Amino acid sequence: MNAQQERGNHFNDPFLQVTAAMPGCPVPEGPMFTQQQVRAEAHVRAQHGGSCFRSGRCRLPNSYLYDREIIPRMVSYLQQDGRFNNTSVWVLGERRLVTLMGCVQTQEQARAMEQAVMLVDDVMGVVNYLSVGTTAKPKYSVAPAAPKPAR
Repeated sequence: MNAQQERGNHFNDPFLQVTAAMPGCPVPEGPMFTQQQVRAEAHVRAQHGGSCFRSGRCRLPNSYLYDREIIPRMVSYLQQDGRFNNTSVWVLGERRLVTLMGCVQTQEQARAMEQAVMLVDDVMGVVNYLSVGTTAKPKYSVAPAAPKPAR
């Protein structure tokens, strides 16, 4: 794979695992971009990120600046809540939007987690890609399987 095709989290979008109680839950790939995608996305991110400040909805000059603070606070909040300890969930922050990915026990638990995330200061919205159980087709891109060690 050449440098143009190598994928990485080039924007440093915060992507963290919150809980890990459901073995077999499909692991999200996370925010992976090629260099070509980064170039295409950079302009859009500058426009979207700055429009929040220009319109008076954000106190920081770019809405992406909030994410590195929001996501760790949100992870701490969800872990201390206690209602979600039996799930496997990852979170991604992008422009004050929190994307929830992973597996929960019930649809009610998915809704409760979404509502809890909305209570975290500076969160503008939630994208809920949570699935009940571990067998449903995920609503997110799944991380490639790790190569098995040679014997």
